[in-house]
Amino acid sequence: GIYYGAMYGGSTTSILLNTPGESATIVTALEGNRMARSGRGGAALATSAIGSFVAGTIGTLGVAFLAPIVVKFALAFGPAEYFSLMVLAFITVSAVLGSSSVRGLTSLFVGFVIGMIGVDLQTGQPRFTFGTGELLDGVDVIIVAVGLFAVGETLYMASRRYAGKDEIVPLRGSLYMTAAEWARSWKAWLRGALIGFPIGAMPAGGAEIPTFLSYAIEKKLSKHKEEFGTVGAIEGVAGPEAANNASAAGVLVPMLTLGLPTSATAAIMLSAFQSYGINPGPLLLTTQANLVWGLIASLFIANVILVILNLPLIGLWVRLLKIPAPQLYAGILVFATVGTYGISQSPIDLVILYLLGAAGFLMRRFDFPTAPVIIGMILGPLAETQFRRAMTIANGDWTVFYRHPLSLTLLTLAFIGLVGPHIWAWIEHRRRRGPEHVPGDA
Repeated sequence: GIYYGAMYGGSTTSILLNTPGESATIVTALEGNRMARSGRGGAALATSAIGSFVAGTIGTLGVAFLAPIVVKFALAFGPAEYFSLMVLAFITVSAVLGSSSVRGLTSLFVGFVIGMIGVDLQTGQPRFTFGTGELLDGVDVIIVAVGLFAVGETLYMASRRYAGKDEIVPLRGSLYMTAAEWARSWKAWLRGALIGFPIGAMPAGGAEIPTFLSYAIEKKLSKHKEEFGTVGAIEGVAGPEAANNASAAGVLVPMLTLGLPTSATAAIMLSAFQSYGINPGPLLLTTQANLVWGLIASLFIANVILVILNLPLIGLWVRLLKIPAPQLYAGILVFATVGTYGISQSPIDLVILYLLGAAGFLMRRFDFPTAPVIIGMILGPLAETQFRRAMTIANGDWTVFYRHPLSLTLLTLAFIGLVGPHIWAWIEHRRRRGPEHVPGDA
């Protein structure tokens, strides 16, 4: 219950305050907060709650009936395949987020650099710490997310208010979803669930990759592309929220069947099981069947209770947007500061928070997407680790990445995602110019 409840709570702050409570809800802030600022906060919270319920239920059923199949698929991924999957995630998201792929890749590179801060786990050498001991453990992703999204967005909105361009508008329409919003959301819920569950079941899969991929897919498939990044597209909330909750259920598959925790939360659960003498693994389903089915039942009950509790409270949550702007901005900065300091009680964290807040303000001001920074920071070190493992196993042979069929397929898709839009734009440009330059015309 706490596991699912914390994820929904993180989505609420992402939508209303543009303050992600965890890395998996960063994508929710992209469209959810824009919907809230355009007067549709109720619909954003509703699609988040219902999508979480739908995907959580699908994920729970997946844990119950598809665990052996998903584990076999997940075990097919070696270091080369993981690296290729992350390259695909980098290219896909960078191409979709931002006004151009160049800006997206630039933000991604910034995230890579931030992710490299700290001690190299393989060589033991400090990187980009500048002699500061507090940076040896790296920069916490929550500090980066809060700095770029909450502090940066607050500074940007305050500057617009000072210039007389405040973007927040009063809540309009129903607190809940209209028929049109239902029609736009249900497919996104299903797609998000189908993306999130298998990736969540992969070792090192996590919730970040499926949420960003879901957002990229929804933006590509949407018939309302003009709403993305402007007034907020409901598909951009529905898909990632479903992917987030489905991946949370998927994380339990390798933990229960292989004893392999793929997230910090799963590691805590595994430790709790072991403290009671329970050892998750292939035999758990036969030796401790009652425990497994009780856990699955608790997941379903938690989903039902969350949707029952949260839908009636939507009206209460959206009232946060009625707080006068100066007090709201000050409150966000205070909570961001207190929350950041509480992570490790380090003043250096506060310096990093406000430096990143200033960077987020400048990126927003000059139209650079901030989400790829988070992607690069989270997945960059993982990609580096998988790349090194693949090269070590192959004795430095680069062909390992295209000798494996699955790795080659993923890299091919990444290449198509990088050059495909440019080729298509060139073809469209030639097609439009064709009638104007027909040979022999006078």
